[in-house]
Amino acid sequence: MYNKLKEECGIFGIYAKEKNENVAYYTYLGLSSLQHRGEESCGIAVNDGGMVSYHKDVGLVSDVFTQANLEKLPTGKMAVGHVRYSTTGSSKKENAQPIVLRYAKGNMVVVHNGNLINAVELRKELQQNGAIFNSTSDTEVIAYIIARERLKTNSIEEAVMNTMKYIKGAYSLLVMSSRKLVAVRDPQGFRPLCMGKVGDNFVFASESCALDIVGAKLDRDVKPGEVIVIDENGEMKSYDCQDNQKDGFCIFEYVYFSRPDSIVDGMSVHKFREEAGKYLAKQAPVEADFVAGVPDSGIDAALGYSKESKIPYDIAFVKSKYIGRTFIQATQDKRKKQVVLKLNPIKNTVSGKKIVLIDDSIVRGTTITRLIKILREAGAKEIHLRIASPAFIDVCYFGTDVAKKEALIAIGKTNEEIRQAIGADSLEYLSLENLRKIAKGSNIKNFCDGCFTGKYPIEVPKELEKESFEKIF
Repeated sequence: MYNKLKEECGIFGIYAKEKNENVAYYTYLGLSSLQHRGEESCGIAVNDGGMVSYHKDVGLVSDVFTQANLEKLPTGKMAVGHVRYSTTGSSKKENAQPIVLRYAKGNMVVVHNGNLINAVELRKELQQNGAIFNSTSDTEVIAYIIARERLKTNSIEEAVMNTMKYIKGAYSLLVMSSRKLVAVRDPQGFRPLCMGKVGDNFVFASESCALDIVGAKLDRDVKPGEVIVIDENGEMKSYDCQDNQKDGFCIFEYVYFSRPDSIVDGMSVHKFREEAGKYLAKQAPVEADFVAGVPDSGIDAALGYSKESKIPYDIAFVKSKYIGRTFIQATQDKRKKQVVLKLNPIKNTVSGKKIVLIDDSIVRGTTITRLIKILREAGAKEIHLRIASPAFIDVCYFGTDVAKKEALIAIGKTNEEIRQAIGADSLEYLSLENLRKIAKGSNIKNFCDGCFTGKYPIEVPKELEKESFEKIF
């Protein structure tokens, strides 16, 4: 909607102790809580005694899963679900997940959050050996390699662990075989994945907010490089496949992607953002009448800035609840008009006032420029922009839709030039040092902050081939 960053997807899975649980409904609820992680397509697959039934399509969870569609899915012992934004592979029904395979060992279902950096290379190799692909998603590549390795091994978990030797990049996975549910997180732990229980049932999700909605209690996060298996007896086993590699959790999960009510790797997302606002207030103080956050991602940091600075918090914009984030138009003029449709200023509040406006980040600069203009037109006297993260200076290879440096407003511009370009009276970013200080409150020792530094925890390709599948295949 806003030219904001989009993260690839969210995943949810459940293993029930009893055979005839309404696992599809649990998954539907979980996906509804993860809708912010992907609004292009969604899907649910249910394992009903070894048979797999599934439904997926382009659209929001509430649109794709009408009551009639949801009731068509059977009760069962296991289910997995997915919500998607496209970072590898275009937005079309063929790329919706789950990926469902029927092969020599039975049925297998895969859902994936992340992005492989060697997907094109692996796909070519698989095609040369006879693989036929139905999508342009890198998730299908993962599924085919797991299937291939399963023919060489004694269990699905062994096949998954073998697959980890081939795939590189970000992958939080749920793999559902005929009898087992497997949860996997890549050795760097780029993307989140947590585990909980509701009664005797195991639940996995990209974020803990999805556990909350189904009444599950958060147990812990899946560790980087960990493979967790729930077997046919409902027993859990864990395998460590990290191989002493450096952690690389995406710090932007805390800054923007994750929901404020989630606990991710031991830290409250809301608390992280509030602390970012407090650090901003210390780092970049300014005299103003009130502090306001850009809905919704800037609100938590704005509250922190207000608490630390003692400047009152107020609401500058009212957000329409009925215009989704994916309401994307083809032209720049239409995109600008969408911002007006989505956010409307409260003129009596902003007129004649000096405002500290807080947002989580500036990526391309289109949105914030328009918002500042809207505030000016509503009579704002001064607008002091504070950003709760450092400047974006590089692309992302691990599941975020930033593929070209040229799209980033911070490239080739000084802070003053950016300020002039967006029309603010002053502009300050949260320093990288302060961002890292806040992140120390989590369970993660090392983070991927390559979008702010250009340095990544693993070697990355010289050129990002974000649309390689469409170009080559």
